[in-house]
Amino acid sequence: MNYLNDLNAFLPGVIAGAAGLIALLIDSYKDDHDGIYGLTIISLVASLSLSIIDMFGPVGEAWSGMITYGGVSAFGNTVVLFGALFCVLISREYLKAIEHDDGEVYALVLIATSGMLALASANNLIMIFVGLETMSICLYVLAGLIKERKTGAEAALKYFLLGAFSTGFLLYGMALLYGATGTLSIPEIAQAANTDVLFVVGAGLLLIGFFFKISAVPFHMWTPDVYQGTPTTITAYMATASKSASFVALILIVSKMIPAETADWSNVLQVIAIFTMIVGNVIALVQDNMKRMLAYSSIAHAGYLLVGLAAATPEGYSAVLFYLLAYSIMNIGAFGIVAYYERQQGLDFTDINNYAGLGFKRPIMGVMLSLFLFSLAGIPPLVGFFGKYLVFAAAINAGMIGLAVVGVLASAASVYYYLRPMVYMYFREPHKDVSFVQAGTVYKATLIVLAIMTIYFGVAFGGLHDLLSSYYSGDWVASSFMP
Repeated sequence: MNYLNDLNAFLPGVIAGAAGLIALLIDSYKDDHDGIYGLTIISLVASLSLSIIDMFGPVGEAWSGMITYGGVSAFGNTVVLFGALFCVLISREYLKAIEHDDGEVYALVLIATSGMLALASANNLIMIFVGLETMSICLYVLAGLIKERKTGAEAALKYFLLGAFSTGFLLYGMALLYGATGTLSIPEIAQAANTDVLFVVGAGLLLIGFFFKISAVPFHMWTPDVYQGTPTTITAYMATASKSASFVALILIVSKMIPAETADWSNVLQVIAIFTMIVGNVIALVQDNMKRMLAYSSIAHAGYLLVGLAAATPEGYSAVLFYLLAYSIMNIGAFGIVAYYERQQGLDFTDINNYAGLGFKRPIMGVMLSLFLFSLAGIPPLVGFFGKYLVFAAAINAGMIGLAVVGVLASAASVYYYLRPMVYMYFREPHKDVSFVQAGTVYKATLIVLAIMTIYFGVAFGGLHDLLSSYYSGDWVASSFMP
């Protein structure tokens, strides 16, 4: 019976992982891309449905305390699966257009997603490592999908080398933490936490490994090159699903495993958040490539998320969770529009200058891109505004007024580079006529749903925020780890 309970606790991850292995077998024996694509969609929809149900169910531990289920873990799984599903929905047409609609792409996405779910549900350092590496290895391969293109090979190589380097920090930190506490269980490490150098250095190295995964400064160097060289819809998957899983695991680590009395981690996170927001936004100001601009934008958004973590309060943690969903919605939408334009022949539509006049040639796409960019800039009443409002409010309520001021100023500066593509779309003459390829029904429907969600969760954010806040009501340990 315990085995059945354990299986049920991680059923979304089991479904995604099993579907990935089945997809590999199908691709090995039969060239059935339609079947693999259908299997991917069905498995992700099933896993997402189960995760949504788990959000309102009991909270507890499974697999001998290796993972948690329900509550924060369930919401993290939901955001990851949401990102994976919507990225797959917009990937089919795009991958066909660039002649890389291979069955193994969907298999890798499914296996990576199972790793992300393990990471978001982790309650043990071993599970964090297994989830992180399962996710990362698949992403290394996906980054180099267009291997015949120089930027694709460069993206895969840089991601792999720097990823392996960061894994060294992560493992060394875990080893030191085990040496300092004698356990790998996160709740038990929290109970055995101390101020010994061994523990503090181990926790610091563990954080460095996570800072790389979330593209925090100064561990962000891989991000623009990898985002530029990776197929655009896969870039959206990297930027949203993997970052969401990493942040959910990071919330657990900074909230319980390394309590404030062992070291002033909040000050460390404040410094990292400030540099991440400033560097991401400043360098994005001078980018002419849409994908590199969105890459530096994602670095800046990692800084906003770190503001919520630095607050180190239940309000801050729930704000980070809300922001992860908001970030996924608007970022997938923005990358989806860029991927649509990139499919057109005649001009390089990763160059912002070539967006001149597109707002009138493709009005629906232009309006949706404007909507997503406005939301990323934090313009009310869109979901991005309330995401930023919640993390900054949490910082102010925690007494970190200076941090919130820096965040607001950095966000104000970002308006320039988010509005720049819109200026080209609506106020510049087109360079030359381009014969546009029509987007398919599924592609357009996916982008429209994302646009609707951008507006809906901006106007009606209260219900979801209340649900997330309820996960942190009362004692955090009791609400997160006990049935």
